[in-house]
Amino acid sequence: MNDKIAAPKGVPEYLPPDSAAFLAIREALTRPAVLAGYGYIELPVFEETALFVRGVGESTDVVSKEMYTFEDRGGRSLTLRPEGTAGVIRSVIEHGLDRGQLPVKLWYAGPFFRAERPQHGRYRQLQQFGIEAIGSDDPALDAEVIAIADDGYRALGLTGYRLELTSLGCAGCRPAYREKLTAFLADLDLDEATQERARVNPLRVLDDKREQVRAQLTDAPLMLDNLCDECATHFAAVRTLLEGLDVKYEINARMVRGLDYYTRTTFEFVHDGLGAQSGIGGGGRYDGLMESLGGQPLSGIGFGLGVDRTFLACRAEGLDVAQQARVDVYVVPLGDEARRRAALIAASLRRAGVRVDLAYGGRGLKGAMKGADRSGAALTVVLGERDLEAGEAQVKRMSTGEQVAVPLDQLDQNIKEQLS
Repeated sequence: MNDKIAAPKGVPEYLPPDSAAFLAIREALTRPAVLAGYGYIELPVFEETALFVRGVGESTDVVSKEMYTFEDRGGRSLTLRPEGTAGVIRSVIEHGLDRGQLPVKLWYAGPFFRAERPQHGRYRQLQQFGIEAIGSDDPALDAEVIAIADDGYRALGLTGYRLELTSLGCAGCRPAYREKLTAFLADLDLDEATQERARVNPLRVLDDKREQVRAQLTDAPLMLDNLCDECATHFAAVRTLLEGLDVKYEINARMVRGLDYYTRTTFEFVHDGLGAQSGIGGGGRYDGLMESLGGQPLSGIGFGLGVDRTFLACRAEGLDVAQQARVDVYVVPLGDEARRRAALIAASLRRAGVRVDLAYGGRGLKGAMKGADRSGAALTVVLGERDLEAGEAQVKRMSTGEQVAVPLDQLDQNIKEQLS
């Protein structure tokens, strides 16, 4: 059979040179978290299905429509992780991290899976970077988490995004608001499916994108207008801290996140250059989640940032975030003995931290220099039989064309000095 096998639909792949930008984006998003003392956690790619049903919420689209769930050979129900927070909380409880210093501060990165209809910026395998800070309800922690995301986007040079912010209240003030919202929704002309959504989770109706529904929600009661004194004070403190950190934000009182565990501070980063899939990251506080998964009643806050969508946002703004050169030095050997010596030169330079590639396959000088140009190397080392006899190599600076003969026993040092 000659039929080609393609990647599954909705699964993006990153190949050179785009893969260099992908890695640079993930590194830029990660660095502010590392500087703030967050430690790395490697999570399972699949978990028991019950973790997400209990942690994310059975009524959410993620659980009811989008999860990749399967039975293993032992009949256990497992699910490819659709998000990271529930898995982090499970791991913290299981390994007793909450019994030590608080808050527990962790970061993670990798693929997550949702069975959605693929489109630009919406994938079935999505790449995320996330952090979780567990064990403190201090508003300063909320501000830190939000600022880490903002710092990451700024480090990439992004300017076309905005931060939307709200508070979803707590277990004390949400029940009364829910009753008020439910009563309001009961008087609207809603289809049967939307009425059921209003019964299970009335907040989700506020996020309905259909114009005929949105028109009826103009006077709907909002959580921000029904916060208890403690939640209102907490939200005011978060806003004051963000302003002190020069993190600009907009209040979005109608924000509804796609996961049920959010409480109090909730936020989303939006980039209008991406069309319908404009959210590039978001998160919030989840003060009841750990207890619902069998742990201590500890509060927490975190986010998940879309690496794929951040990649698209950088492209939309024309940002070149990756180092374009594959290597620093390109070695061109001419002749059998030169090829042997070139391999030793390359190995020595690599061990010294210099990125080096070689012209393989016995190519002539003209073809090999084309390879040097394509590599983006700053320096090219040409090594021929005459050079070996003279105990030297020709080192060419590609930007100027200047070429000098360098003794072989001084080559490593000369190259490192030129690249420094």
